[in-house]
Amino acid sequence: MKDFAILEKQLKVKFKNKDLLTQAFVHRSYLNENPKLGMSHNERLEFLGDAVLELVVTEYLFQKYPQKPEGELTSWRAALVNAKILSRIAHDLDFNDFLLLSRGESKEGGKARQYILANTFESFVGSLYLDQGYDACQKFIKKNVIKELPEILESQVYKDAKSRFQEEAQEKTGITPNYKVLKEWGPDHAKHFVIGVFLGQELIAEGEGSAKQEAEAEAAKKALEIKNW
Repeated sequence: MKDFAILEKQLKVKFKNKDLLTQAFVHRSYLNENPKLGMSHNERLEFLGDAVLELVVTEYLFQKYPQKPEGELTSWRAALVNAKILSRIAHDLDFNDFLLLSRGESKEGGKARQYILANTFESFVGSLYLDQGYDACQKFIKKNVIKELPEILESQVYKDAKSRFQEEAQEKTGITPNYKVLKEWGPDHAKHFVIGVFLGQELIAEGEGSAKQEAEAEAAKKALEIKNW
């Protein structure tokens, strides 16, 4: 078993109920190999932590930016609590060293591990809420999550790729991008599209998807990378 006292020391948090802290790191796969652990996996804590995280971030944005409309704040919140950012924060907090995984899951990296870390961050927030209440969660989330907001606003990652590409294209070239279907196939209930994004007559990038919007978004994302915008 991992020594969670080390993690408490690193986070400067002291749990009254140590089992709650441990449970936050128990992945479902671990229980298959350790059925006598005596506690459940972390998915219910994750469900709770997700709601607490969203409330803390929502309350902060609501109070900090009274002039901003609800739609914009929703985009900012989504960018702050997405899996990519939460997994990076969890990694920076050394959560990776405390995950309780099956032997098979331990060998997995990449996207799979990213999602596990993001989910574990949420389950940790859930366990902290049960152990110490809302104020402790608010302090923890402000310190570790909300600090990411300035960079998100500066880089405008909260905007979808199509909006960003249009803004950049208009600013840098004076041209509004247009999208054309280059290929489509499949029956009506399972269509597939390849869509090109153009600046004038120039094809910048192509995107693929099972819906036109999905293919357009993919094309815009690639176009941003190609143009290095």
